[in-house]
Amino acid sequence: MTDTRDQYMLGLDLGTTGAKAGVIDREGRVLGTAAAGYPTETPRPGWAEQDPALWWEASCRAIRGALSASAIAAESIAGVGVSGQMHGSVFLDGSYGVVRPCILWCDQRTGPECTLIEERVGRENLAGLVGNPALPGFTAPKVLWLARNEPESFERVRSLLLPKDYINLMLTGATMTEVSDASGTLLFDVAGRRWSEPILEALQIPVEWLPPVIESAQPAGRVTAGVAHATGLAEGTVVAGGGADNACSALGMGVLEPGRVAVSIGSSGTVLAPTATPIVDERMRLHSFCHARPDTWYLMGVMLSAGLSLRWLRDVLGEPERGGAEALGRDPYELLDETAALAPAGCEGLVFLPYLTGERTPHADPDARGVLFGLDLTKGRHHVVRSVLEGVVYGLLDSLSLMLEMGVPVTTVLSGGGGARSSLWRRIQADAFGMPVTVAGNPDAAMLGAGLLGGVAAGLFESVDEACAHAVHGGETIEPDPAARPAYDRAYGVYRALYPALHEIYRM
Repeated sequence: MTDTRDQYMLGLDLGTTGAKAGVIDREGRVLGTAAAGYPTETPRPGWAEQDPALWWEASCRAIRGALSASAIAAESIAGVGVSGQMHGSVFLDGSYGVVRPCILWCDQRTGPECTLIEERVGRENLAGLVGNPALPGFTAPKVLWLARNEPESFERVRSLLLPKDYINLMLTGATMTEVSDASGTLLFDVAGRRWSEPILEALQIPVEWLPPVIESAQPAGRVTAGVAHATGLAEGTVVAGGGADNACSALGMGVLEPGRVAVSIGSSGTVLAPTATPIVDERMRLHSFCHARPDTWYLMGVMLSAGLSLRWLRDVLGEPERGGAEALGRDPYELLDETAALAPAGCEGLVFLPYLTGERTPHADPDARGVLFGLDLTKGRHHVVRSVLEGVVYGLLDSLSLMLEMGVPVTTVLSGGGGARSSLWRRIQADAFGMPVTVAGNPDAAMLGAGLLGGVAAGLFESVDEACAHAVHGGETIEPDPAARPAYDRAYGVYRALYPALHEIYRM
């Protein structure tokens, strides 16, 4: 094992709105962080694209900033791990130049291509081959969209990478991916942890475009001399395979074994339950993916607009909080929390559907849209703000309920992501779920999990299990308030009834 004196890890989380890096010691303490943002372009309604060059620029700024903030010498960083937003399509030419902007996970343009995939493969065969349905967010339909709509760009493609794998390419000069992120492409045999030859053949996607697949904590390469100056990292630093943001977040929350469930509110919202064997929901409402821990899988429910719903509220209706935050030197989200706390549990019948960009679990409907139901003259801004927080939790409860229906054990719920910083959102989760919720010790769980993968790849730990046991710590536990349960049961019942009532109207 590597000499652990003065050895640290660096985790980088490549998110939807920006990159965040942190220097981490072997006890899981974050010694310094830095972040840098980048825009999302929406050239048409329902489209979402980003320029990978901006990811790289932001990553370099974040890494340099984290090293500076930590006052740790670059030579003391034993390993680097990168966590990344899933499903995005980075199309590269023969010289690894970017062919076009990356089509993101939340992009909804590929409905026709999903239909085409079902026609070529058979919907009933997708569960057995790749464990997941054809959805617009996944990578495979983006490839077909490019072939059908931008044939000149398609002809230039020689490699297909996922977002965090593009960062690894820039760091190491090597193309690769790992099992947790590959699971979200719809091109991957999740049970076998390898590319699916039958799917590639049916969709006529060249296997040569796809990089080798490794386990998440295996070394992917080393930092090259050419990028050492740009990042501030030392040449030769080990870079791990890394992981999908949800898998890394689960590692950073210590969610490795069945029974422990990770609930995360970031831009999207996820409920993740590890399994010892690959389990597929026959109706494919839940996703089946490989975990970043060897020989482990997980079931996951996804809602597309979790934190995005609150950000929409802040931008569109949150002028009082934005102005007050600027005057008081506070975070506008804290003031939104205080506004929401003025309304009672259940919002006196006001229910928000958080389908601002369509929805995935359990409806898989790109046409679904947000709704405020139950407005009357007694409702104020505080009801509206709280209804958004509650609506997101109801979306998470949809996924948790499906897991319980399937017999997946749920003994411990851990809450992470940016939403876990909100004391009110944590309270709503515990009360609406009707079970204790433990807050992740580190709200930047994906960054921590990525760093731990870097530590394993560099030899600071023997295994992912050892890394998590050593460096992951839990925080406060919120017990549910039985007095709030009736209000949430009523409101959640309305929430569940609204989508079936609106299903056909969404298509008008």
